[in-house]
Amino acid sequence: MVRENFEDQLYGLKEKVLDMSEMAKKAISNSLKALDQQDAELAQSVIDQDEQINAFEDEINDEAIWMIAKEQPVAKDLRRLVITLKATNDIERIADLGVNIAKSVQRIGNSSLPEEKQQILTTASVVDQMMDLVIDAYFKEDIETAFEIARIDDQVDQQYGASIENMLNHMTKHPDEISQITQLAFISRYLERAADHVTNIAEGILYLVKGKHVDLNS
Repeated sequence: MVRENFEDQLYGLKEKVLDMSEMAKKAISNSLKALDQQDAELAQSVIDQDEQINAFEDEINDEAIWMIAKEQPVAKDLRRLVITLKATNDIERIADLGVNIAKSVQRIGNSSLPEEKQQILTTASVVDQMMDLVIDAYFKEDIETAFEIARIDDQVDQQYGASIENMLNHMTKHPDEISQITQLAFISRYLERAADHVTNIAEGILYLVKGKHVDLNS
C-alpha cells in the first residue's frame, strides 16, 4: 500500500511537470508567433505569464523535496525525484528564454526581414519537436528517444550557425538594419540554448535508467 501511494504521488508529480512543460512550450511558441505577426501585445503576454511559470516550478520542487524527506527513496526512485528537480529547472529556463525572445520581438518592432525570420521559425519548429519528445521520454523513461534528442540538437546547432552567417551577411549589405538583425541573432541564440536545456533533460533520463551521467551536449 505504501508503494502504491508513492507511485500515485510520483505520477501526480510527473503530470505537473507535463503541465509546466506545456506552459514553457507556449511561451516559446507565442513569442515566435509574435515575431512572425509583429504582435507586440502577444509578446507582452508572454512576459506577463513568466511569474506563473516560476511559481509552478516552486510548487513542483517543494513537492519533490517533501517526497524525498518523507519517503526516503533509494536507487531508481530517488533518481526519479532528482531528475524531476533538474527537469523543472531546465523547463523554467526554457520559459525564461521565451520571455527573452518576446523582449527582442518588442525591440525589433515592425521590421519585416522575412528570410531571417523564416530561418528562426524553422529552428523553432525543431525545438518544439524536441520538447514533445523529451517529455514523452521522461514519462516512458525511454533512453532511445533521449539519444534521438541529442541527434536533433546537432541539427539545431547547424541551423544556428547557418542563421548567424546569413545575418552577418545581411548586416554587411544593410547596415541600417543592424539593430534589428542583432535582435534576431539573439533570438537564434535563445532557441539554440532552449535546445540545450531540452538535451539536459534527456541526459537526466539516461541517468535515471542507467544510473550514470552521460554528456549529450559535448
